[in-house]
Amino acid sequence: MWLPRVSSTAVTVLLLAQTCILLFLVSWPRPPSAASGKERVHVLVLSSWRSGSSFVGQLFSQHPDVFYLMEPGWHVWTTLSQGSAPALHMAVRDVVRSVFLCDMDVFDAYLPWRRNLSDLFQYAVSRALCSPPACSAFPRGAISSEAVCKPLCARQPFSRAQEACRAYSHVVLKEVRFFNLQVLYQLLNDPALNLRIVHLVRDPRAVLRSREQTAKALARDNGIVLGTNGTWVEADPGLRVVREVCRSHVRIAEAATQKPPPFLRGRYRLVRFEDLARAPLPEIRALYAFAGLSLTPQLQAWIHNITHGSGPGARREAFKTSSRDAVNVSQAWRHALPFAKIRRVQELCAGALQLLGYRPVSSESEQRDLSLDLVLPRGPSSFSWASSTDAHP
Repeated sequence: MWLPRVSSTAVTVLLLAQTCILLFLVSWPRPPSAASGKERVHVLVLSSWRSGSSFVGQLFSQHPDVFYLMEPGWHVWTTLSQGSAPALHMAVRDVVRSVFLCDMDVFDAYLPWRRNLSDLFQYAVSRALCSPPACSAFPRGAISSEAVCKPLCARQPFSRAQEACRAYSHVVLKEVRFFNLQVLYQLLNDPALNLRIVHLVRDPRAVLRSREQTAKALARDNGIVLGTNGTWVEADPGLRVVREVCRSHVRIAEAATQKPPPFLRGRYRLVRFEDLARAPLPEIRALYAFAGLSLTPQLQAWIHNITHGSGPGARREAFKTSSRDAVNVSQAWRHALPFAKIRRVQELCAGALQLLGYRPVSSESEQRDLSLDLVLPRGPSSFSWASSTDAHP
């Protein structure tokens, strides 16, 4: 696909300008929560494509105390699509920081001058943007629906997003465009932020199966991951993107658990999608506790409904959070992928499988045998300090 060329000089100037703005803003005082007067909590759901991050995003989005936004870094990557993932790290980080502080002016560089809520990527999956003061499609405490929100809230003024953000005690962002943890150290040390990181991972074999179902939608992002200077990559027979995703999860998990910096203690939690699928309520209750949230009866009923549907979900629902059988979803790859491809993924992602607790299979019969559990139990000391709910210093 042909794309207009943007000079590397222009990209560099824009990144430098954003860095200068960040340095100016870093002196701002930490904002209190408008709702309670307490310190606002910021949560970053750090994951990769097709890893269950939309589901985890909705677990936060539907909470009545949360302002949620899905992948604000999408706007950076679509605007600067000739860059590489490492080169765009700082620009994505600056957008994330500004949204955490409810400063939506950061989108001036990426959105048209006249804009509405619908110009934000996947705005309708955010319950906060479908509820007052952003929009009146749903009462603030109700469970929202993307299908209902879209036609009712699309033309609401963009300024409503900033107003809504300031009305909540928690700001949660989901992002798939960070490939190491070190780029986030500046945010973790930022006195204006009260940041906690949820690192969501999934069995790489399941990720591959899901990616193959959505190959066209991921083509531009694949090109940026592989550094192709703007060329979209739909077919990836060498599984280069999957390999880079596995490497990034290993880099992040090792940085958080092997001699981590003191400021990370109590502020990082590793979550496996398969654990969420098998025991949703206990895992989600612990996840909420880590973020300083409580599980309400209404949310508990909603979580039961969306994790106890029938089947793995239709292909057209790949980017939606609908009612499905969560365990069925997590195991679907064992029937759908040929063993030769499974073996290749295991070779490319051997380090990730070992570190994150996924058992390799040595034959097609093992792959198809659902009585063989491929999700290894996490030992009592595995990531234990990182899962601490103690308040950070």
